Amino acid sequence: MKKKTQILIIHGGMTFKNEKDYLHFLKNREISLKKKVSWAGDYLDKELGRGLEIIRPRMPLQDNAKYRDWKIHFERHLPHLRSNAILVGSSLGGIFLARYLSENKLPKKALSIYLICPPFDNSVKGEDLVGGFTLKSDLSLLKKNSKNLHLLFSKDDETVPVSHAKKYRGKLKDAHIVVYKSKNGHFKISTFPEIIKMIKEDVKGS
Repeated sequence: MKKKTQILIIHGGMTFKNEKDYLHFLKNREISLKKKVSWAGDYLDKELGRGLEIIRPRMPLQDNAKYRDWKIHFERHLPHLRSNAILVGSSLGGIFLARYLSENKLPKKALSIYLICPPFDNSVKGEDLVGGFTLKSDLSLLKKNSKNLHLLFSKDDETVPVSHAKKYRGKLKDAHIVVYKSKNGHFKISTFPEIIKMIKEDVKGS
């Protein structure tokens, strides 16, 4: 029996220049008792869960992330990934995958890589992109690590402006880059039919 295609999703996070800024964030961030609804949660399970094996590692210190820590945790998952796995990184998870996969060759080539609203550099609104999440100048290995490379952005995203898509395009000429008119800002959406279609097409064509 053919094993299911694996899809590993790296969530977003935040970084801070110092402990003072981090503690200020903890003391002042908005608190909500409502269940957080995201396209990457139950919706993805419903749309892809039967056909794919979905893996969601809890990355270390999500609210005060360090690239070094995320790299260690991510690498512990690599021996468990089969050939033709799909890697998805959202926001900070996107630039994490962009950096890691542009500096390290995967043991087994991925079927697809999806980077969703990944910042390119520190020009993000209201946040400091620090903690080691800095891209090197050469991103060519990122494309070589998979058969399909997709980068998805939204024109109304104020956190990661659409200008970041242009910066990635300058480095990744052959990547499939999509800029949507609106994904409720920083992809704060409960459904994402476009990515479901793309993933299914990638799997069908593998």
